[in-house]
This record gives sequence, C-alpha cells and structure tokens, in this order.
Amino acid sequence: MVVGFEKAVSATKSVVTSAKKAPTTLSSDRVINFARGDPTMYESYWRQMGEKCTVVISGHNLMSYFSNAGHFCWFLMPELDRAIRRLHCVVGNAVVDDDRYIVVGNGSTQLFQAVLYALSSSYDPDTEPLSVVAAAPFYSSYPEETEFLRSGLYKWAGDAYSFDKDGTYIEVVTSPNNPDGAIREAVVNRDGGKLIHDLAYYWPQYTPITGKADNDIMLFTFSKATGHAGSRIGWAIVKDIEVATKMVKFMELSSIGVSKESQLRAAKILEVISDDCQNSAPDKEENFFEYGQRLMSDRWEKLREVVKRNGVFSLPKYPQDYCNFIGKYTDPSPAFAWLKSKDGLNCDNLLRELKIVTRGGTNFGVDSNYTRISMLSPDEEFNLLLERLSAIQGTIINGNN
Repeated sequence: MVVGFEKAVSATKSVVTSAKKAPTTLSSDRVINFARGDPTMYESYWRQMGEKCTVVISGHNLMSYFSNAGHFCWFLMPELDRAIRRLHCVVGNAVVDDDRYIVVGNGSTQLFQAVLYALSSSYDPDTEPLSVVAAAPFYSSYPEETEFLRSGLYKWAGDAYSFDKDGTYIEVVTSPNNPDGAIREAVVNRDGGKLIHDLAYYWPQYTPITGKADNDIMLFTFSKATGHAGSRIGWAIVKDIEVATKMVKFMELSSIGVSKESQLRAAKILEVISDDCQNSAPDKEENFFEYGQRLMSDRWEKLREVVKRNGVFSLPKYPQDYCNFIGKYTDPSPAFAWLKSKDGLNCDNLLRELKIVTRGGTNFGVDSNYTRISMLSPDEEFNLLLERLSAIQGTIINGNN
C-alpha cells in the first residue's frame, strides 16, 4: 500500500515537472476551484437581459408570514406556483397537472431534508431507522445531509447497488446524475421502497429532454435551472398530499417558510424564460436554454479535445438523443465532468499539484482515480483549466508505471 502511494506521488511530481517545462501561456499561478457547482457562467446572459428581470419591492410590501393562508403550502406565493408550472409545461420535462402539489424550499437541500422527514415520520420510532441509499457514484452531500440531524427516523446506508436489507427503505435517484451525468433509474426495486427523484439537471442545457418526468417526488432547484444560486429557491413536485403536507410542516419548523423576495424574483425570471421560449417572432434571439445548451456543448467539445490530446485522463461517453424542447438530436452536456485517471492515480491530488481544486471520487462512493470538475465556472477560469490540463504530458505518467 505504501509502495503504491509512493509510485503515485512520484508519477504526480513527474507530471507537474513536465507541465512546468511544457510551452504554455499560463497567465497566473493562482489556485482555481472547480470543486464547487456555482453556476456563475450564466451571468453574462442575464446581464444582457437588462431590466427585463428587475423586481421592485416597496417597504410596505410582503410583510406577512403568509402568502396564502388557505393553501396547504401557506408560504408559497401564487406567482411562483404559476411560474413553475408554466415553465415545466413549456420545457416538457415534468408533469405538473392540477393534482400535483408544489412545495417551495430554501434550495433543494432543505427540500431533501423535508422529504426524508415526510417519508419516515409515520414509522414506529422504536424500530430501526429507515435506510437511505443512492447508487454510486452518488451526490457527495447525500451522506452528510442524511446524517446531519442525527435523526432516529432515518440513516445513510450507502451504495444502492450493495443494499440487501429487507423492509422499507428510501432510494434517491439523481437523473441526470451528479457527478457522472448518467441517466438513472431506481436500483433496489423491492417492496417497501420509497423513491426521491432529484432532477436538478433535467433541463435542456444539460441533457436532451426526452419526456415528462412523472415520479412520486421530484426535486428541482432554481440554481441549476437558471443559475440563480444566491436566491436559494428550490421546489418539489409531489403526488401525495400527505407527503407534501408533512414536507410543509418540516419547512414551517425549520425556517417558518421561504423568503417572499426570493420567490418573487424567481417567479419573474421563470416567467421571462417562458415568454422567451414561446416567442415565435422571426427576429427573436436565442432563449436561455438554447444559450445554455450552446455554451455547454462548446465547453464539452473543448474539454474532450484537451483530454484526448494529453492522454492522461478519460471522460464518459454519452448517447445522443432527441430533445423534444430543442427539436433535434443533441448530445448531453452535463454540469460536471467526471474525470478518470487512466493509470489509477489519485486524480484529485494530481490536479491539486497543478493548482486545480476538484472533488475526488471517494466523496462520491467510488475510487480516488475519479474526480468531479464543475463545468459551470466563468469563461476566464474555464479557459485556464483547459490551459493547465493541456500542459500535462501523458507519456510522463506512462513512463512511471
């Protein structure tokens, strides 16, 4: 084990030495962080929109806790409810019929906690906590989010592929998956299972929209749909009113609802997107999703070319599919690149030697020869990433193994 570690360190140092010797135009020695999923790449688009998304709020507005006291989700603003349903209808990525219930949250993270509570609260507290699983590689925050409250109702039970316990369980299905971009379905498929579908990336800029998702519980987030992470808005589409009501109770006790200012901003932006998508004028400019799909596709093409040239890493291959929204066959362009070292080296450590911070595979329940790189950074940082990856010489690693 020590020998293998020394070999990896030796190989990594050789790569770094080679990168420093290679003729590059590295403009800075600063560390660039690609471990985060901060969607700042969309800022230029929204800057071009000018005042179209501006919301003005007077000092006497929005003072009550309540948005609709008679509604089961009493803090959900009707404007946001309508905007969410309309956008999903326009994009065609989720069923939002009148018998579906919308629950708004402070980002999808809070909604995930609310769902765990809702699905587990009806079980006998004297029995063993419900197991929560997800198929590896799974989103790195699921284990911590599940265990954070140290609830006696549920517990993290790891990789769904290896889960073999009988009885009720909760499986989280992320599709497209974070980190590897794969389209996912449930793995365990046994009696007593409860499913949570995390569809944060089921939008046209990341993957072809092949149909309307119609799952019992579906989580979406404003941050990945439009790039507005700072507003902290997420929403769940729920079939069962009892589950939705329990989620609202969790939200009530944890934060007494969700900011009305954030909800109004989200509603305005979602309405602007829907308007642009439905604009059939001959001189119309590309809508937000067309812009995002073009930008993401271009970034993936550049990254694949760099990875192909350096010979050190590999990337997943995704099947092309027909996107109902775009109206043609498109390639998936996930929000994250799932990078693998071809020679079994610690991929995260190797890139840190080049001052590139990523999130290593062990955080996602797999080996350290994988790492996740965000594709959502500003152009300057993304171009610097390509520059540094281009400096790595694959022959150096091969010569040290």
